[in-house]
Formats: sequence, C-alpha cells, structure tokens
Amino acid sequence: MAEAHPVGFQWVIEAKKRGAKIIHVDPRFTRTSALAHSFVPVRAGADIAFLGGVVNYILSNEKDFREYVLAYTNASMIVSEEFQDTEDLDGLFSGFDPETRAYDQSSWQYAGQQDEGQEEGESHVDRETASGLEQESHGPPIPADVPRDPTLQDPRCVYQVLKRHYARYTPEVVERLCGVPQDKFLEVCEAWTANSGRERTTALVYSVGWTQHSVGVQYIRTGAIIQLLLGNMGRPGGGVMALRGHASIQGSTDIPTLFNLLPGYLPMPHVSQHETFGQWIDAIRHPEQKGFWANAKSYAVSLLKSYWGDAATEENDYGYGWLPRLTGDHGTYQQVLDMIDGKIKGYFLLGQNPAVGSAHGRAQRLGMANLDWLVVRDLFMIESATFWKNGPEVETGEIVPEQCKTEVFFMPAASHVEKEGTFTQTQRMLQWREKAVNPPGDARSELWFFYHLGRRLKARLGDSDKSRDEAIKNLTWEYGSSDEPEAELVLKEINGYDLESGKLLSSFTEMKPDGSTAGGCWIYTGVYKDGVNQAARRKPGSEQNYVAPEWGWAWPANRRTLYNRASADPEGNPWSERKKYVWWDAAKGEWTGDDVPDFEKTKPPSYRPPEGASGVEAISGDDAFIMQGDGKGWLYAPSGLIDGPMPTHYEPAESGVANPLYGQQANPTRKVYDRSDNLTNPSAPDRHAEVFPYVFSTSRLTEHHTAGGMSRQLPYLSELQPEMFVEVSPALAAERGLTHLGWAHIVTARAAIEARVMVTDRLRPLRIEGRTVHQLWMPYHWGGEGVVTGDSANDLIGITLDPNVLIQESKVGTCDIRAGRRPAGPGLLAYVKDYRRRAGLEDDSGK
Repeated sequence: MAEAHPVGFQWVIEAKKRGAKIIHVDPRFTRTSALAHSFVPVRAGADIAFLGGVVNYILSNEKDFREYVLAYTNASMIVSEEFQDTEDLDGLFSGFDPETRAYDQSSWQYAGQQDEGQEEGESHVDRETASGLEQESHGPPIPADVPRDPTLQDPRCVYQVLKRHYARYTPEVVERLCGVPQDKFLEVCEAWTANSGRERTTALVYSVGWTQHSVGVQYIRTGAIIQLLLGNMGRPGGGVMALRGHASIQGSTDIPTLFNLLPGYLPMPHVSQHETFGQWIDAIRHPEQKGFWANAKSYAVSLLKSYWGDAATEENDYGYGWLPRLTGDHGTYQQVLDMIDGKIKGYFLLGQNPAVGSAHGRAQRLGMANLDWLVVRDLFMIESATFWKNGPEVETGEIVPEQCKTEVFFMPAASHVEKEGTFTQTQRMLQWREKAVNPPGDARSELWFFYHLGRRLKARLGDSDKSRDEAIKNLTWEYGSSDEPEAELVLKEINGYDLESGKLLSSFTEMKPDGSTAGGCWIYTGVYKDGVNQAARRKPGSEQNYVAPEWGWAWPANRRTLYNRASADPEGNPWSERKKYVWWDAAKGEWTGDDVPDFEKTKPPSYRPPEGASGVEAISGDDAFIMQGDGKGWLYAPSGLIDGPMPTHYEPAESGVANPLYGQQANPTRKVYDRSDNLTNPSAPDRHAEVFPYVFSTSRLTEHHTAGGMSRQLPYLSELQPEMFVEVSPALAAERGLTHLGWAHIVTARAAIEARVMVTDRLRPLRIEGRTVHQLWMPYHWGGEGVVTGDSANDLIGITLDPNVLIQESKVGTCDIRAGRRPAGPGLLAYVKDYRRRAGLEDDSGK
C-alpha cells in the first residue's frame, strides 16, 4: 500500500500514531512492511489457505462476535441435504459438470429451495459474460420461512457447514501450504480477533494482489467472511477496502468501461436470457425478493430516458430494443484472441496500453497488428501506437512494418489537469477537479472527443432508415453551446432529473418506473442535490464531524460506510459508546448518527414485514444488508458465485506445488483459452513442471505509474527508477549464478525477457511441503518507448481468468531464470520454443 497507494497510506500511518497495529501479509518485504508492526511472508497464490486458517481459528476457538453473527449473517440458515462439500468430493462441490466445467448450483441452496438454483448451463453463460456477481445475491427470492437454527448446532446450518469446511485449515497446514511459521500465523489470528468485537474493529485492505488470480473473487470472499464473523462490517474502523489502481478506477466500474455492465451495475442484456424488457428487469429485481433491487425498473427506465429522451416511450419499452446484447465473452482477452483470428476490424484505446500493460503482451501486439484500424488516445506516443514499427515482434520478424495492415490513428489527449470533471476513488467518493491549464496543441479531453464523434455520427446517420441506426439517431446530445462540452451538464444528467419540471433529483428513491424521470446512473443520484455540485465541496475537517460528509460526495446518498445499520445492535442501540456510529432515535422515530443511515430513515428496529411482502417492504427492521436477497451478510453463498459457495484452496493455474489439500489442483471453473498461442506452464504433479521451477509475481513502484506510459516519459521519475529489474533472494542468486546488478533473463511458455538483477533479502525462500520454494519479483512498468526502456514483465503472463469477473491471473506464475541476457531476433523464438518442447507443450514440429 505504501508503494502503490502512498497518498492513502498516510492515513494508515496516522492510525499507527494513535495506537493501531499494522500487519502486512505479502510475498515480499516492501515499503509497507518497513512501516508495519509485523511482516508475514506468504507464498504467492496461497492466500485462501492463510485466510481459511484464520476462519478456522475463529470458529474453533469461538472468537466470533456471536450476537452480530446471529442477527446480521446467514449463519443460522439450514443448507440443503443434497449439498456436498469439497471435503466430501476431494476439492469439488456438488453439482460439477466436467464437460462444461461449471456447477449446477441447485444443491447449494437453503433447505427447501433446491429447485431455485442455477443449472450448469446458466452458470456457464454467467462465466462467459462475467455475470455471476451482479446485483449482490443474484439469485431467486429467499422466503422468510427458510429453516433456521438460532442455536447454531444443527449440522446443516451455515455456521456448522463453514466450521467443517475450514476444519482442516490448521496452523500446521497453513505453515505447510503458505510457508508462514505457526507462531507468526497465530500472532495474526490473535491480533485480528482481539481487536474485533463491541469495543473495537479491524479494517481489511487489499488491492490487485488479491484480485488478479484465478480465484481472486474467492480471496476477497474469505476476507469478507472473517470480517462478518468478527462483526467488522458496516461499522466504523472496520470493513473491507479495495484499493483501486489509480484515481478513477472505481468510477470506471460505476459508469462502466466493462462489456457486461451498464451504469449503476445494471447488467447488459443477454441475447437469449433477456429477449424482452420485462425479462431483463425481472432478472435484476427477482420478483418477491427483498431489498432495494426491487426498484430496478425505476433505475433502468430512468437510464434509458437519459439515453433517448422523448424517443424512449412505454410503447417501445423505453428503447430497450436499442441496447446492445451480449452473446458470450466480449472481454478484453477474448477480444485480443479474436483480433489474432481476424474477427475484429477496429479498436479504440483510451488511456490503455495493452502492448505492455496487459497479460500476454505478445498476443496483444500480434492482435493489434491484425486490425484494419486502431485509434489510440493518449498523452504520449505509447507502445500500443508504435508496436508496428518498434515492438519486440519487429525484431523477431513476426511483424514486418511494411506489411502490417493496421492503420493507426493517434489522437493526443488532455491530462487530468487540463480538463474538468470528477474522479470517483477508492471509497466511492466523487471529487470535482477544476481545469488548471489548457491542453497543448491538438490535445483534447475525452468529453470533447466523444461529444464530437457522436455529433458527427448522428449527422452521418440522420437520413438513415435502417433500424440498426435508431440507437444513435435518437441519442440525447445537448451539452452546451461551446466547442468543449460542459462537464457539469453531464454530471447533472448522471444525477437525474424530473422530466416535467426539470428539477434535479435528490435521491435514487425519487426515480420512477413510468418514464417521468431520467438519470444516467442511479447510484450517483444526489451528487447534484439541491442544484449544488456536491462533488465540489471542500469543507475543512475541523469544521465538521470526523466522517467529513461535506468533503466531496460518496455514493449512494453521500453514505460513507455501507450497510451501517450493522453499527447498531438489533434493537437499534450502538454496540458500544466507543463505536457509536448510526443508531435509532426512539424519541424522534428515526435513524440518526454521524453518517447517512444505510436504512429507511423511519423504519423502526421492531418492524417485521407482512406475509407475502417483497422488495423494500420485506426488509425487516434488523436486516442490515439491505441489498441482499435475504437482508443478511453471507458467510455461505447459495448463489452468485460460479466456483463455489465457500472459498477453498486451489493452487494457481501454474504452480510447482501439488495441492496438499485436495486432488483437484486448480480452480475447476477457471476461464481458460486453450490455444497454441496461449500455452500454460505445466504444474505439479504433472510431468515437466520442473522446467519452470520458480514462482514469480509482479507489482508497482511508487516512482512509476502502471505500464509506464506516463512516468517513463518524465526524466525525473525515470532517473529514480531507470531500468527494468528482477528481485531475487541471495539463495536463488547462488543457485542460478546471478550477480547483483548483472543481467538475467526470465522464461515462461509465452516469452523470455531480460532484466537487471537485484539480490535482496526482501524475498525469502519458503519451506512448502518439505521443500524450498523460491519466489522472484518484477515491476511491470517498462516497454519500448520513453526516456528509459526495457522488457515488459507482462509478456511472461498467460491468459487464465477468474470465472466470476474474468480478471487475469497476473500476480502469480511459474518461470525459469538464467544468468545473462536473453537471445535476440529469431533466436528468441527458438529459445522459447525449446523451453516449450522440454515442458511437453509442443513437439519438434511446433504442435
């Protein structure tokens, strides 16, 4: 966190000064480790074993916050008798279909609900479209009469199922699997549990070191299970915070750049699952389910009205037919493989640099070399604009500049200080930024680019009578009269407004399903409350309470802590005076506190819904998790996850360690692209795993930014970190004959790259299953353009994805490392080919 998120880390240091204990768990000793009270080295890719050990410690020692767990989680709910665990099926859950590598989730349901679970065909479609986690619980309505055992003694209640599942994750197993000494592991367990309960809370912070794995979603789920068991969710000083990679990554999923989402996490409709508007809406709100997703029609209709205005009517389902449809996997990695196969003709790159910034750089560059046209908008001439003339494949002969058919259009872009607008950062906070200076030359903002592109497209299609063009022809497209569109007009449209009066909406609860309101993103409604740009507020902290509600604006409803109803007990009283945050004021008949209550303001804790209630009405006065289908935090997920209702340890897709817990080696539902140009290194216990004997991981440096497209252009930053390097332990350096500051090359089945060697104690060999496992580390900031250049670490990584969200496993892989520089030119291809042959991945003919 200190390395990649230094601005946020200052607050960790402030907490440390006030007595907070900082524990850092990481494969490598970093700047964060240097400032933590305790550093715990762990094997890359083994986090679920580590966290599962913490769950086992909590349950076996009864360290859970029992009143919280009973009131606010699904611990007491009874699971179907048909459910079988990984402990019963050697690493698989019940319902697995080996042909589709997907689960029939019927047996995962609560007792009496087995007919409601997804079948493997539906689960397979959800994997292809990254749809498993949409709309929180993403499943059938959960009736009020689900069998429960408030004593938590029934062997099929969630609490006991969880306890059995993690029973084998003992401190001894954690040491064997993760390389963490038992005393170090128990120190973490004791500190975490001691600092959780009525009087104290613990925060869990993670970043892409967790997400970029083939089980990345389940890593986060395990952390969330721990936080629920300890009563740390929805309470001040607790929770799970995802640190975003840069300033507005949160915003890029809220108003998404993702293929499968519309603004506000509404799903993109699927061609076969959502043929009608009604089917699409019902798939979001799940009729009869409790929670605020029941109002999905209001959110969806308002979005369509913001797109198409008067053209969107009740008679044409508000223009639903004009929305694109998913037909399968349209993710970035499927796209690049489709480019290689000649299925995609054109491509826009906006602040992205896949030539060096995405997994499997060689595939990225070869794909872009097979386009008809490519538009690159960036601050500098990055590798994705010059791959056709300067890329590594030019040297190997795989790309011949004179024969490369891709026509590249480079559009200079304005930087963040050269345009106005909002960032939405880690804590869901929108902050308005002013334009400081004009962009140089022909550089323009994204707002300018898309506004004028849309204006020209609308003009070009104005006389078209083709139905396919209606979506563009009917777009509302008025954003001021000047050449540069007014960013505040866009923010007002996103906020939403009443179509008759023009009044800006104050809350998403004001959106209507009848077409009388428009709004570009329902979760952002209120950012322009009372006609004031709430994101531009900058009230000093000394002039408001510690939650600082008047600094910027956080979605939803300026709420700084989600699910904060859980900060009070079931009767609405604070769990303790020390952790008082939101509570029920009986005299006023309303929820109040230091934050905006995440609950209906006047619904008392004693409220119980009438029989047959659904939606918001069905939320009980003690249902703290108001977006969930049952109002509870899920220790066990009966639906919504493609790879299982509980996290379980699988080895990474590439691993030199045979799974010590189960016969199932890796995530059985992981998304794979089985192609000759995307080979995966062999893993233990299979033959030839020894060809790639070492574990590698990648991450960031403070001095560079992501793939380096901005920072490698700046002399000062380039001087601070001038060259691509690889960190190795003294023991690995001795084993491979590596010299400090000398050259080494690293090899996988995809590529070989070279780097300077840094021999350092920051990496330590670990003892795993009785043998030594060496890990090495590289930054991923280099490429062929800029003041300083070097090989890209991302060239080493293959394309294997988490099945829930289709993110790549780029934080762990296997490799070999050798002293000296890599071969150059066609010799490099022959060198990598020889590794593939020795690894059994291809024969002498290349097959």
